[in-house]
Amino acid sequence: MKICVLGMGYMGLPTACLLVNAGHDVVGIDIDKKKVESINKGIVPFEEMGLQELFDKARKNGFSAKTELEEADVFLMAVPTPVDKKLKKAEMKYVKSAAEMICTKLRKDNLVILESTVPPLTCKNFLIPILEKSGLKAGADFLVAHCPERAFPGRTLYELVNNERVIGGIDEKSAATAKSLYSSFVKANIFITDTTTAEFVKLAENTFRDVNIALANEFALICEQIGINASEAIQLANKHPRVKILNPGPGVGGHCIAVDPWFITEVTDKAKIVPLARKINDHMPNHVIEIAEKVLQGIDKPKVAILGVSYKADVDDTRESPAIEVIKLARRKKWNVKIHDSLAKNFEYRMIDLDNALADADCVILITNHRQFLDIDFSKFRFRNKNIIDTRNFLNHEKLRQQGFKVFVLGNGKTLRI
Repeated sequence: MKICVLGMGYMGLPTACLLVNAGHDVVGIDIDKKKVESINKGIVPFEEMGLQELFDKARKNGFSAKTELEEADVFLMAVPTPVDKKLKKAEMKYVKSAAEMICTKLRKDNLVILESTVPPLTCKNFLIPILEKSGLKAGADFLVAHCPERAFPGRTLYELVNNERVIGGIDEKSAATAKSLYSSFVKANIFITDTTTAEFVKLAENTFRDVNIALANEFALICEQIGINASEAIQLANKHPRVKILNPGPGVGGHCIAVDPWFITEVTDKAKIVPLARKINDHMPNHVIEIAEKVLQGIDKPKVAILGVSYKADVDDTRESPAIEVIKLARRKKWNVKIHDSLAKNFEYRMIDLDNALADADCVILITNHRQFLDIDFSKFRFRNKNIIDTRNFLNHEKLRQQGFKVFVLGNGKTLRI
């Protein structure tokens, strides 16, 4: 079976490699010529645990990438679906472009799989009408299924194989054919439903997490106001067997949790909690800057060192990272902002080494809790003022205070009485 995987990003490339190593004839497709060249030279364009080894094996099994689509039995779409930040709607240009490419190669009995996260009714009202411009009819002539990925950066390969999957088909044959394909590498259960339900399930999963984080962040703001430690209160509340509150932080990032909830709100006027949660989480970078303003009060032309710009710990992915807004707001204050993250790549602001980032700093703001930051001996660096804002409640605060630092922790009203 020949498969064309459209989109060689964080999900498309690993999925393509798994399919190759499961015995399928797979070609990776991407419009980014540099990415295609990198893949064909044996270079993985991003970091993911275990991917290089899987990729090397896939290349030995014949995997390559191209910029032009070929005829195939299966077309799997794993292209980006960013959010239009002004309209709060899904930007569908990549799905549209991929669908139009497939339309030119579509043949009878082909299977088209959409993996990209999309608003409900996308397959029915958006994808199929484009594909049917080929002259073929969905269901009668070709098959369509939606199989959203469920994978966590840093654990992508493990979760693509071991997480349970949901497949939505436009009919039983579409769903069954897609299930047979995924069963070649997925070890967990695969559940069958219709396309719209599958589209909604993925959005519901990430919206649940976004709402939970918003609740934790709101608790943090309240705890600051009443003078207690939100992390301590949350840990104690979680002792209840039916309570699992997440941790507060400087905002929500990544291509899923910070984006997917808007895909629900664009198709309904019934959503009330969802946009409120997005508003709370989007405001957290502003709150971090409000804390920094108090810490830096009276300091002329302050230098601020930002530690960590990846959207989550120990990955190189900076998409939708709350650090972006924190940096933007800090620069508007005319602060001298220096940025360090040795893991992050393709970041829109210039980053420098740790020594130069911390030298003569008036305040350090930790945004991302990379494990490597625990090894920093801050006492070895020259600070103008020894202030640290820990937005993740991550560092060794007792040690830092012994070294003369003032430590301020997001959500801890005991430390934020400035």
